[in-house]
Amino acid sequence: MTNLPAVSVIIPLYNAQNFIAECLDSLLIQTFQDFEVIVVDDCSVDNSAKIVESYLEKFGGRLKLSRTKKNSGRPALPRNKGLNLSRGEYVFFMDNDDLLMPTALEEMYTLAKNYDAEVVYCEKHYVSDISLKNIRLATSQQGNLIEKPTFESDFLSERLDKIMKYMFVVMPWTKFIRRDFLIEHEIIFPDIIRDDDIWTWSLVFYAKKFLRVPNAVYIWRNVENSITRVEKTPAQEINFWLNPVICGVKILDKIMSRHEFFQKNPDSQYLMLGYFMEVSFTLLLEPSRELTPFEFYDAIREKFSDELGEQGALIPLMCSFINAQQRLADSRSN
Repeated sequence: MTNLPAVSVIIPLYNAQNFIAECLDSLLIQTFQDFEVIVVDDCSVDNSAKIVESYLEKFGGRLKLSRTKKNSGRPALPRNKGLNLSRGEYVFFMDNDDLLMPTALEEMYTLAKNYDAEVVYCEKHYVSDISLKNIRLATSQQGNLIEKPTFESDFLSERLDKIMKYMFVVMPWTKFIRRDFLIEHEIIFPDIIRDDDIWTWSLVFYAKKFLRVPNAVYIWRNVENSITRVEKTPAQEINFWLNPVICGVKILDKIMSRHEFFQKNPDSQYLMLGYFMEVSFTLLLEPSRELTPFEFYDAIREKFSDELGEQGALIPLMCSFINAQQRLADSRSN
C-alpha cells in the first residue's frame, strides 16, 4: 500500500506560462518534501500545461496534472477538482503566479501537528513585484497582529465580529487546512465572484481549532491579470459585482442554516447576510453612477433573468432605486 502524502498543494492553472515554472521551482526546494502537487489546468491557451508536463519527472511522481473539460473562468472549479484528487492529510491552495518560502510547508505542517489545528492561518505574507526584485513583508488584515501562535476564540459571535472588522484575510493561500475537516463539513469554493469570502467564512464558522500564526511563508506576486482587474464597461462591472448578490447570498444562507449556532441565533445569521449584501452593493454602486436608473435596471434584468425566478423584477428594481437614492445623496452633498 502506497503511503499517503502529508500535504497536498493544489494549484489552479490558467495562462501562466511566464510564472508557473518559478511557482513549481519554489516547491521543489522545500525543506519538507512529504507532499504532492496537483495542478488543474482550466483550458489554458498558452504553454502553461506543457511547462507543467516538463516538471513531472523532476517531482518523481509527486506532481499530477489534471484538466477541466471547459474553461470555467474562475479558480473555484479547478480548486474543487484538485481537492477531490488530493490525498494529503493537509491541503494548501497556491496561485499559479506565486511562490513559497523554502521552509513554508515545514513551518505550516509543524504548527498544524503541534497544535492539532484544523486551520493554520498566516496573518502575514510577502508581496513582490512581477520581477521578484522588490519583496516586502505585508498584511491585508485589519487590527492588531499576533506575535505567537494563538487559537481563535471558541465563541462564534466573537469570530463574526472579527469577520465584519476585516480581521480574516480571505485569500486561500493564507490558510493551511486539514483535509478531512473540509470533507466533513462539505467546504468547497462556490462558483461565484467573491468565492474566497464565503469559503474563508465557512472555515471560520466550523473550525474548532483555528490557529492564527505570525509566520510569513508565502510570496504574493502582484500581477495585473486578475479577473477583478480586467477593464469593463459600467454595465459589465455592475453584472460582475451583482453575481454574489444574486447567487452568493443563497449559498451563504444555506451554509449558515446547517450550523447549530445560526439555528439558535438567527439574528447572527441575519447580520452576516446583511454584511455580505452591504459589501456587495458597495462594490456595485460605484459603476452604477455612469448609468441612468433605467439602464441600471435593464442591465441587471437582462443578465440575471433566469436566476431571479418569479420575482424577476424585484432585485433590479431595488438596485435601480438604490442607484437613484445614491445619485440624490451625491447631488445634495455637492
